[in-house]
Parts: sequence; C-alpha cells; structure tokens
Amino acid sequence: MIQARSAGKSAFYMAGGKIDPGETPEQALHREIREELDAAVTDIEFLGVFACEAWGHPSGTPLEIHCFLADLASEPVPTSEIAEIRYFTRDEYAAMPDVAPGSLMVFDRMRELDLID
Repeated sequence: MIQARSAGKSAFYMAGGKIDPGETPEQALHREIREELDAAVTDIEFLGVFACEAWGHPSGTPLEIHCFLADLASEPVPTSEIAEIRYFTRDEYAAMPDVAPGSLMVFDRMRELDLID
C-alpha cells in the first residue's frame, strides 16, 4: 500500500486529509489524492471507517478515517506538503519506528479480507 510522508515529519501514513464542509468522503478522496499525489483515482471501493488516535497530535486526539480502495490512473508524484511516497507491505510498515495507527489498522483490515499478504 502506498504511504506518504509530509515534509518535516518522520512517519508515513495514508495519503488523504480532512473532509471539507459540504464535501462527501469520496469527493475528499478525489481532491486529496490530486493535491497530494497529483493523480486521479479510479475503481473506487469503500473499505470502511476506522477510528483511532491521531498520530502526531496530542495524546487522545481522535481520528476517524473514511477509507477507500482505489486504483491510481497515473504514477503518483509527491506534491503539496508531501515530501516522499513509498510502497510498503504490512510487515515492512509495522517494523518502522514511527507508525501511524490508522494506517496499521487499514493494513490489518486488508489482510483480514485477503487483499494483501
């Protein structure tokens, strides 16, 4: 799964961001992937909503992730605040020193559904 690292941060996490007022989660997906990876998404499938603690914020800060599976219409390119993108297996990601809990939850759900090893 592709993960992004923001400039000045050490952890990789799923590309995406906040849902703007009046925007649906799927509209936010299109906008955020375009802004952060300069790519369009196709073949979108809703994976679920994941609740966890927000990485890089004060302890106890809640985060709700509306997660989708999608194909990218082109090779992703880091743009905006994104400094780096990388593809990780679940085990590679889990071995990182700084792991975003939401990303790990999504990896685990994808493994439960036999979408990844």
